Amino acid sequence: MEQITYTSSRLSSVLRKGIFAAGVSILALSASSAFAATEVTGFGSNPGALKMFKHVPSAMPANAPLVVALHGCTQTAAAYEASGWTALANTHKFYVVYPEQQSANNQNKCFNWFEAGDIARGQGESLSVKQMVDKMAADYSIDPSRVFVTGLSAGAYMVNVLAATYPDVFAGAAPIAGGPYKCATSMTAAFSCMSPGTDKTPADWGTLARSGYSGYNGRKPKVSIWQGTSDTTVKPMNMDETMQQWTNYHGIDQTADVSDTVAGFPHKVYKDASGNAIVETYSITNMAHGTPVDPGTGAGQCGTAGAYILDVNICSSYYIGKFWGIIGGDTGTTTTTSATTSTTAYSSTSSAPTTSSTTVTSTTTTTVAGACFNASNYAHVTAGRAYNSAGTAKANGSNQSMGLYNTFYTSKLRQTGTNYYVIDSTCP
Repeated sequence: MEQITYTSSRLSSVLRKGIFAAGVSILALSASSAFAATEVTGFGSNPGALKMFKHVPSAMPANAPLVVALHGCTQTAAAYEASGWTALANTHKFYVVYPEQQSANNQNKCFNWFEAGDIARGQGESLSVKQMVDKMAADYSIDPSRVFVTGLSAGAYMVNVLAATYPDVFAGAAPIAGGPYKCATSMTAAFSCMSPGTDKTPADWGTLARSGYSGYNGRKPKVSIWQGTSDTTVKPMNMDETMQQWTNYHGIDQTADVSDTVAGFPHKVYKDASGNAIVETYSITNMAHGTPVDPGTGAGQCGTAGAYILDVNICSSYYIGKFWGIIGGDTGTTTTTSATTSTTAYSSTSSAPTTSSTTVTSTTTTTVAGACFNASNYAHVTAGRAYNSAGTAKANGSNQSMGLYNTFYTSKLRQTGTNYYVIDSTCP
């Protein structure tokens, strides 16, 4: 494992130590010249001394969602755009914030996920990220009930920090190759937390999560957890420990209510007593350390393969967005075919032949781009693509505000699922 030495005066207590900061082997990543986000300065006291970048799609509706996406070690905000969030935001109309660590804080640009001054509510890097959300809410029409956070590796550990310390801010979280909140609060614990992993009871993990905001009784974030089975940097057991933390935090058990496969990968869902999906896990078979993507133009595809952005035929950003409810489902057709074969056999003890039949069923789903509709808001409501909410037309499914409900205001809607529509200015 690579050791990392901090050089920030903010972390002077560890300057004399070689500290590992949950990440990956050292690899220089250059920022993309096509980075769509722009830097924002002056977003608060910024006690964690982070940088802030934002992406604002065109033709944004009122009360749009916001996603915060945190990069991994050695990465930049620009590099993490390859995870697909910017492109998805353009289609499904939500804002994206990309926090960026500075080498002055951490030599390898890892978020400081185990430093006491950075993982407590109202302090350090966690407060800096929260101030980024506040800045977006001050400048744009953000739906406060639809603010979410995701990230890779050290960014994933910080995702769990933010979910625990600011459950009143984040409605959903999605750590990718990370571990539980307060899995480590020291150098020694950081090493063992990542590999081989730290084993605690669900109750112990839940208590640690609740300590992030003691006494909080409000809405709690739903959590999507992703992990590669061949990850040697953050070992796979961290996925189960993280699942145990957030299920206990929500007061539900650790027995999956749904066990299926998505794009061929094991997927489990843990629900509350009302049947709401609260926690889910994706175990990505044979994937190493990185964010899974599926480059392409299909409705469920996104991302650009690169260092720690791994093409494994499933785009985590897309499915995370679906789990949070800010991305509609695929549109397509499903065809099921069956074929029956018969086999005749003769037994040595009987002259009568025996015939057996085998039926093989195959299912093929063809995904097509969602249809576009360009019409007046009145026509959209009349056609059942939108509804009237106190004089404002809102798109079915996404609930995006389209403006006044009349024949003079027009909107372009794209259907991305069954009775699910999003505003899309690229529609003809």
